[in-house]
Amino acid sequence: MKLYYTAGACSLSPHIALAEAGLDYELVRVDLANKTLENGEDYYAINPLGCVPALALPDGSTLTEGPAIVQYLADQKSEMELAPAQGSIERYRLQQWLNFISTELHKGVGPLFNPNVPDTVNEMVLAALGKRLDIVVRQLGEHDFIMGDGFTVADAYLFTVLSWAPHLNLDLAAWPVLGDYVKRIGSRPAVLKALQEEGLI
Repeated sequence: MKLYYTAGACSLSPHIALAEAGLDYELVRVDLANKTLENGEDYYAINPLGCVPALALPDGSTLTEGPAIVQYLADQKSEMELAPAQGSIERYRLQQWLNFISTELHKGVGPLFNPNVPDTVNEMVLAALGKRLDIVVRQLGEHDFIMGDGFTVADAYLFTVLSWAPHLNLDLAAWPVLGDYVKRIGSRPAVLKALQEEGLI
């Protein structure tokens, strides 16, 4: 399989999932500013949306959208238990968290990446984000992982989004549980492998 990625972007989530599952993969770096690959090819030919991630599958087709990709990867190595079994209520809980991370956290912080957004808007975004992070903290509770006692692809995604905090002027000190979570997930061998391969550490 071939993962189209940009260092530190949301494509880090499937990159972590690939490493955690122990799957064979090739990385292709995408220049999001110019929508090109390292060899100069047009990335729009791979993903018409021009965003990462995209995953080239063995049959020659391409899968896009991070939550779909990480579930596909988890199902390739179901014995690794990176996702609950298909059809189980736990699987729908995983999808619930993947959707929450995608819509309430990932897309929620989008304006903070834009230097042209007024400070008043950033303040509103951070206030709304804080309420959503409170929900995550309540869910983590006494557990090490978002789904309970085992690492899943939802943790790969949540870690990725939380890792953006230093770049967004978001101080996780207000949520010590989240700071501990980022350190814990960030110390996993597969996560370290993905971070190293993207040149992030």
